[in-house]
Amino acid sequence: MQSNDYIKLQVCPVDDSTSSKSTVGAANLSFIIRDEDHTLGNSLRYVIMKNPAVDFCGYTIPHPSESKINFRIQSKVNEDSTAVPALDIFRQGLVDLKQMCSIVLEKYEENVKNFKEMETN
Repeated sequence: MQSNDYIKLQVCPVDDSTSSKSTVGAANLSFIIRDEDHTLGNSLRYVIMKNPAVDFCGYTIPHPSESKINFRIQSKVNEDSTAVPALDIFRQGLVDLKQMCSIVLEKYEENVKNFKEMETN
């Protein structure tokens, strides 16, 4: 059973060669996602890599006995030396993946319904 202080998603601070560690607005971030495996990791990596603002996206599973993903996003630096924050890219990737899954589920349920109707006729 999970305690109230259980954290499913952890954003790791970035050491940007200054004295402070920051996650807000950082172009490069690492995340730890607990209780997940390759199913989410590879799907989310695929969706995030489709974003043109992304320079690199990858994940690792530290050990097969651990159910967590280490996820890394690095965004491209624009000509004006700005970059889309990695946290925004991560959020958009989750939204896009959820939409994709909804469409797949909708098509699946529609085809199951059509198949059952064909069987009864």
